[in-house]
Amino acid sequence: MIKVGIVGGTGYTGVELLRLLAQHPEVEVEAITSRSEAGVRVCDMYPNLRGHYDTLAFSEPDPRRLGACDAVFFATPHGVAHALAGELLAQGTRVIDLSADFRLRDAEEWARWYGQPHGAPELLEEAVYGLPEMHRERIRQARLIAVPGCYPTAVQLGLLPLLEAGLIDAEHIIADCKSGVTGAGRGAKVPSLLAEASESMKAYGAAGHRHLPEIRQGLGDAAGGAVGLTFVPHLTPMIRGIHATLYGRLKGEPGDLQALFEQRFAEEPFVDVMPAGSHPETRSVKGANVCRLAVHRPGDGDTVVVLSVIDNLVKGASGQAVQNLNLMFGFAENAGLAVPALMP
Repeated sequence: MIKVGIVGGTGYTGVELLRLLAQHPEVEVEAITSRSEAGVRVCDMYPNLRGHYDTLAFSEPDPRRLGACDAVFFATPHGVAHALAGELLAQGTRVIDLSADFRLRDAEEWARWYGQPHGAPELLEEAVYGLPEMHRERIRQARLIAVPGCYPTAVQLGLLPLLEAGLIDAEHIIADCKSGVTGAGRGAKVPSLLAEASESMKAYGAAGHRHLPEIRQGLGDAAGGAVGLTFVPHLTPMIRGIHATLYGRLKGEPGDLQALFEQRFAEEPFVDVMPAGSHPETRSVKGANVCRLAVHRPGDGDTVVVLSVIDNLVKGASGQAVQNLNLMFGFAENAGLAVPALMP
C-alpha cells in the first residue's frame, strides 16, 4: 500500500482521480489540497464519494506533508507544478503532473505557447512523457511524469501505427477533433454555460492551439522527424469525450491496415482496435480508461482515415495518470482501472 497526495483536488480531473483511486487496491489518498476549500470534507463537495472518503478534507498545500507521500498528482492549471515539483522530488516523492508543465521538452517553446517563462527548466530533461503505449519502460523508472493532454492522447494513439511504419506523408496530416465541455475545466466561463454550449458546435484555436506543439512533438518521435500537422479542435455539446478524425495521405500501397493496427496494439490493455468498418462512439468509452480506434481507407484511395475516441477525463487525464502510477510502482497496469464504460 502506498500513500498519495493530490494537489488541486476540486477540479474535474481531481475528482476523477479520487473516483478511480477509491477502488485501487494498493493506494491510500493521504492528502488533497485546495486553498479555496481548505477544511471542507471531500464527500461534502462531491456526494458521489460518500462512503469512500468520509474523513478526508481539503487542506492548504504543505510541502512537508506532500513530501511524505510516495507519489503526488498535480491536477492543477499550468505553472503550479513548476513551483513544487522540484521540492517534492528532493524529498523522494514521485510526481505525476496532469498539467502541461513538463510535456514540452523545449522551455522556450513552452513559454511561447503558455505566455510565461518556464518555472522549472532544469527538470525537463528528467520528465518522462506519460503515454504508456510509447514510453512504458521509461515510465517504470521515472520520478517525474508529464501526463499527456486529452487531444494529444487521442491523436497520437490513432496515428502511431501509420507513422511508425512510414505509410503516410508525415508533412500533411490533419486532425479534426471534438471535445466535450469538461475539457475547458470546472471554472465558470461564459462559453461553457449550458445556454451557450448546448445545441451548438464550434471550432476554436484553428490558428494555433496549445496542444499543437505537444502533438507535433509526439508524432515527430513516432515518425523519426518533424511532421506537418493541421489540428482543429471543436467544442461539442456533451459533458465528456474526445472524438478525433485523423487523415493521412498514403505514400504507397499500405497492405492490410486493419492487421497493422491490431498487431501494433495487441498487447496494449487500454487500446481497443475495433472490427473493420466500425465507427467508435464517445459514449462507448465514457468513464473508462480506453481508447477505441477504427481505421478506414475510403474507396481504396490514397487517404487513410482513423477514428479515435477517448473519455477526456479518464484516458485523456486522470485514468492515464493512474496507469502511469501503476507502472511506476510495479502494480498491475489495470489496477483501479478495470471498469467498463457507462452505457447509455
